[in-house]
Amino acid sequence: MTDESSNTRLRLFVAIPLPEPVRDEMTRIQRELQSLAPPRAIGWTKPEQFHLTLRFLGGVPAARLEDLKVAVSAVCANVRTLQLSAEGVGFFPNARSPRVVWVGIQGEGQLLIDLQRRIEWAVQPFIAEQGAEHFSGHVTLARVRDLKQSDAGKLAARAQTIGSRRFGGWMAREIEIVQSELSPYGARHSLLAEFPLAGKIGPL
Repeated sequence: MTDESSNTRLRLFVAIPLPEPVRDEMTRIQRELQSLAPPRAIGWTKPEQFHLTLRFLGGVPAARLEDLKVAVSAVCANVRTLQLSAEGVGFFPNARSPRVVWVGIQGEGQLLIDLQRRIEWAVQPFIAEQGAEHFSGHVTLARVRDLKQSDAGKLAARAQTIGSRRFGGWMAREIEIVQSELSPYGARHSLLAEFPLAGKIGPL
């Protein structure tokens, strides 16, 4: 292996994919919100890139990709499929000063949170940065660049009228490792690996 290849780092994340009907419903609400803010004030996520991130890994050495696959695969082999639902619109860190616009993802009881924790533990040897203290299941609709307070108020008001609107549910059956490559035209995602949730039906 050359020095160049051994030093290569891949910008990766571990995620649960969304089915097309759920993506379509999210796209509809995304279009509603787009009309409330100047076009360049917010960067809207491409619908084909909607996903539920379980852990963003950052730069992982390419030489360790196979080991990462083994670690994630081991988690999936012992976790059953789980029912998820997409509902409600919110903001990080808050509606007054939004940086991220999101749709919430809910799971059965604590199953989604438990799955995320298992992934968190499994990927620790491959990451240098600590993750968020508390996991909050969500799909990113947009990232705010430069938004006036008045426009932020419009988005917040619209989100409140949406309330707990449901965008659909699905049975999550696999977990993906995805590479995100940044460019002046936005991020480009490439699926590197997919693992079925193959555990027996029952609690984690």
